[in-house]
Amino acid sequence: MSENLLQQLQYYLKWDPNEGTKCAVAKKFSALTPEGFNDSLFEELKLLLGKRLQFGTAGLRGNMGPGYNSMNDLVVLQTTQGLLQYLVEVDGRSNLENKGIVIGYDHRSQGTLSSKQFARMVAAVFIGKGIKVYLLEDFVPTPFVAFAVRYLQCAGGIMITASHNPKQDNGYKLYWSNGAQIIPPHDVGIAQAILSNLEPWQAYNYSDEAILTHRLATNVTSTIADAYFASISALCDRKAANGKCPLQIAYTAMHGVGAQWVEKALQVFGFPDSAIHWVASQRQPDPEFSTVRFPNPEEKGALDEAIKLANATSGCTLILANDPDADRLAVAEKLSSGDGWRVFTGNELGVLLGYWQIKRWKAAHNKSSSDSSATAVDSVFKLPASSAQTNSNKAAVLASVVSSRMLKAIAEKESLLYFDTLTGFKWLGNRSIELREQGVNVVFAFEEALGYCVGDVVCDKDGVSAAAVAAEMAASLAEEGLNLQDQLRFLQRTYGDFVSYNSYLLSYNSLTTAAIFQRLRHGGPTGGYWTSCAGSDVIFVKDITKGYDSTNPPEYKSLLPTTPDDMIMFEFA
Repeated sequence: MSENLLQQLQYYLKWDPNEGTKCAVAKKFSALTPEGFNDSLFEELKLLLGKRLQFGTAGLRGNMGPGYNSMNDLVVLQTTQGLLQYLVEVDGRSNLENKGIVIGYDHRSQGTLSSKQFARMVAAVFIGKGIKVYLLEDFVPTPFVAFAVRYLQCAGGIMITASHNPKQDNGYKLYWSNGAQIIPPHDVGIAQAILSNLEPWQAYNYSDEAILTHRLATNVTSTIADAYFASISALCDRKAANGKCPLQIAYTAMHGVGAQWVEKALQVFGFPDSAIHWVASQRQPDPEFSTVRFPNPEEKGALDEAIKLANATSGCTLILANDPDADRLAVAEKLSSGDGWRVFTGNELGVLLGYWQIKRWKAAHNKSSSDSSATAVDSVFKLPASSAQTNSNKAAVLASVVSSRMLKAIAEKESLLYFDTLTGFKWLGNRSIELREQGVNVVFAFEEALGYCVGDVVCDKDGVSAAAVAAEMAASLAEEGLNLQDQLRFLQRTYGDFVSYNSYLLSYNSLTTAAIFQRLRHGGPTGGYWTSCAGSDVIFVKDITKGYDSTNPPEYKSLLPTTPDDMIMFEFA
């Protein structure tokens, strides 16, 4: 064993406060006697101790287990020490002490490791340095942390979750003081601070009793829940009509945390309990995700239990599904023939919700639709005067560059602003904040991976509020004798039929990858970017890596942040 690996092993056994993971590493090491030495065990120790789980803009995510390359108590401790040190450096200790930090967690657990335990460790590190912590207890959805950061004016927020990853995974998601996920350069600064603060500053007592009874810890779950639901009520325009909902709706939490919070959201929107049918086998938080192979609503078969319930429920034509941490939403609707279900793609649902928000904003600002052919589909958008927002006459919708261009076409025809961002809600959230600071009302943002931000309640994707808004949208259409499929066809006839096909190819050779992008950049007829492909003309090019945007003369400087990874966007006629 190399001297460096042996040193890392000694540090791990000295520092790890979790007896389960410490013993697992010690057991592997003890088996490495001269008589029992084997290469596979040595390689396993190298994998556990020879490299670290990397911190990035998405925070941390990995399997729960022993070693520096997994999610465990020690890695969470080290990450939090680095984060705390970075916050002190950029914001000052007094500001951090005044603002505090908010912490939430989901239901994941495996052996001696769990989201709750990781959250307790986060709290212990901050408390150990005299920083107050606001605790979100009882398995909260990720959007609650994003909301709480802004509501409580905290220095940041941490959500312990792996979202829709497999059951063995967990994660450490970080929100900045603006309520959005972190973007560069914070990720690099935090990663460096982590490496400078690996040794535990003290022996932390992170038991429930030590954290929950500490003078610097406050349980704000009820306060945040009440404030959140009061805020999303502004997204509801038809509470009385929803109370007479003609729809029957099935809902699944996908074994996650969403059920109790979506139930409350639907109540806030006025839906009667009799209209909602819960998938009992998936309603309670279950770390084993026992009825699905992969707890992601996008995966084939994930909605089978919900479809089974809906088919067995008289008149049930709509399914709502959250992923386990309830920041994403999937929707399915019964086919008009009654035989089968239409599962909407993220792009289709993004267009439906985006159009709904555009029409709400225009109705609130007494702006008529540019579409003279609009029929009964638009008659539902009649808001009371009290709903009008008067702070700005400018409104915008946003989508990531990998999402459908249909929302852009709708926005342009309806005289709203449209903005692209790089992939991920960290970019959508921060761009929304920038635009609002410039006086632009961002009414909707989405990415095709089932992530939607309706209004300005949070600066991140939110499957809880999106579920309630989707239900109201479907109910309003049902009153007109229409459904979501009818609405989508109406939008396609009015604004154009956009088809999306998302796929990927894997390149395991960096030289091959570099050659591909070299050809895309210099393989055109004049030695520059391609001007056509498969018979279709290229109308513009955005090279995110090189900072080039053909739509932005005369400098042609990219309006999107550059990225070290190769990324070129071609748009065709």
